[in-house]
Parts: sequence; C-alpha cells; structure tokens
Amino acid sequence: MKRKITALLMASVFVLSAFTACGNKDTAETTTEAVTEAATTEEAEVATVDAATEGDATTDRAGNDIVLPEEVNTIISMAPSTTRFLIDLGLADKIVAIDTNSLIYESELPDDVQQFDMMAPDNEALVALNPDIVFTSGMSNIGGDDAFQSVRDAGICVADIPTSTSFEEIDKDLEFIGMAVKEEAKAQELIAAFDETVAEIKKVGDSITEKKTVLFMISLPSEEYPSVYTFGKGTYLDEMITAVGAENVTGDQSDWISISEEEAIAMNPDVIITNVDYIQEVEKVIKSAAGWENVTAIKNDAVYCIDSTSSNQPNNHVVDALIQMAKLIYPEQFADFDDPFASAGDAE
Repeated sequence: MKRKITALLMASVFVLSAFTACGNKDTAETTTEAVTEAATTEEAEVATVDAATEGDATTDRAGNDIVLPEEVNTIISMAPSTTRFLIDLGLADKIVAIDTNSLIYESELPDDVQQFDMMAPDNEALVALNPDIVFTSGMSNIGGDDAFQSVRDAGICVADIPTSTSFEEIDKDLEFIGMAVKEEAKAQELIAAFDETVAEIKKVGDSITEKKTVLFMISLPSEEYPSVYTFGKGTYLDEMITAVGAENVTGDQSDWISISEEEAIAMNPDVIITNVDYIQEVEKVIKSAAGWENVTAIKNDAVYCIDSTSSNQPNNHVVDALIQMAKLIYPEQFADFDDPFASAGDAE
C-alpha cells in the first residue's frame, strides 16, 4: 500500500510554500496612513512614493509580493541549499545567521554566525540582527502559521524559496537569489555551468539504448518503519535518473512515496542507489538484508551510496550527485565527466 510522504527530504530541506509577503509592503502602507493624519494630502502622496521606491518590488519564489533592499550587506539564510549557493556567490562574510541544518557549512562561514531552528526561529533575536534580507525555505510554515511573521512586521524582507522539483526550477531559484543579493552576473555563471553539465550528461544518457532500472532508497526499511521511501516523476531526483539514461523503477508514480519492502524487492532493480548517511557502510547493510539476495542489483554487486548533501539540496550542486550517479550506473560512458563545482566543494 503506497502512501505519500508528508514532508520531503531532510537535509535541505524540503518544504511547503509560504503564503505571506515581506513586511516592507505593509510597512509602507502603515507609514502612509501615519503621514496622512499628520500632514497635508500632498505631503502624504510624496511620502507614499518614497516608501514604495526604497527597494525593488517583485515576488519571491513562492509568489509572495516583496520589496528587495537596495543594498545587501547582511543576510540570514534559513535553508542549507540557499546557504551553499550564497557561499558559492562569495557572500559567506555577509551571512550573519543560519538555520541549524546549515551547520555543515560552518567552516566556510564567519566564526560569530548565529544559529536558529528553522521550524521555531527566535524572531526577536532575528530582528535584533537587523538583516537586509532573510531567505526561508517554507518548511517553517508547514503548520499553516508564518514562523517569520514578526520579522516581516519589523519591515525586514523575508523571501521564501519552496523546494524545487526540477532542474528548471532550480535554475529559477538560483537566478532569484542572485538578483536578490545583487550578484546577477556571478549567479548566471554558476547557472550556466550547471546547465551545460546537465545538457552534456543528457546527451550521453539519450544515446544509451540498454537502460538499467534503478531503485533509489531515501531510507532503509527497519522493524519500526518497514518501508522504503523513494520518489516518482515530478521530482528532480527522478529527473537525475532519467538524465543519465536509466529508468526509475517507481517512475510510473508521482512525487515522494513510500513502498513496502516486498514491493521494492519485486521491482528487481538492476541498480540500487541510496543517499542514506545515518548508517555506516550502508551498501553492506543493503546487500546483506534478508530477502534481497535474489535481486539483480544485489547479485551483481550494483549497490551504491552517493553524497547526501548534494543530492538532498536543490541547488547547483545537484550536478555533483548527478555525475556521481552517472559514473556509478554507466562507468564507461561517463568516465570523462568532471564536476564543475569541485572547487566550490562540499563542506568539511
């Protein structure tokens, strides 16, 4: 019996859309009302124009109306995927606070960077930092309440970036972040490198005629949770498998799903990929699991673990995991591929 996963992958991430706008718009309206009561109609109109043009009016990736600051000197990132991209843009020194999941990048951030729980942030402390912009993932709004409402009410721009489901959406996320922090040119360079590598991989993948079937295990079955969490179409991880020329065994389904261990075994994948990092020697654990011994991937020793950070976080480093996956599934066809972001690297 299949069921949808209510929350997407951990590490990065995984999110629902936010429903509230940045505080600047409300602040501008409040300012206008106050001036109207204290000044002439003409003076109020001037004040309204000034308030509305303090920054660039736009919408964030969740579709919320926001007003971006004219200058960005201090940033709060409440999602590790955004934190990684900001570091790639050379803005690590401007990051004054992060979510606790972004601690994997601690060595690349200022020593005094503050940490907050993305699900229950200390809004008073966030406001005290007086950031120019706060990036959120939408995870903070899963319960329906805006965890950053007090920050918005303080007139600070809060920009939401829901989890992307495709390479195209990842491009749009990166473009938005680059625009928001006034680093459009650098962002476009990183996007171009990402797109070029994906295109080259797809070109090789399209030429592969003998397609291997792949089961991607986001989690391993256990006594407490005897299911395999994985995904179908409509996810960037499914797009990764397709791009390298393979076939996702659960590609006939949609979104993030859970299947029973029996169903997974019956699918008899040629290759098993996992990004589970909470179990040591996870490949050996999968290979030795009772009942799996007749699965083709087990018999052919085709069980592999790829980097959890780059595969879990929807940013330009997805291509790191994509190249890993390509070389593991089709080592001969992808032997010459190099990671364009190797120098930007994973956190130590």
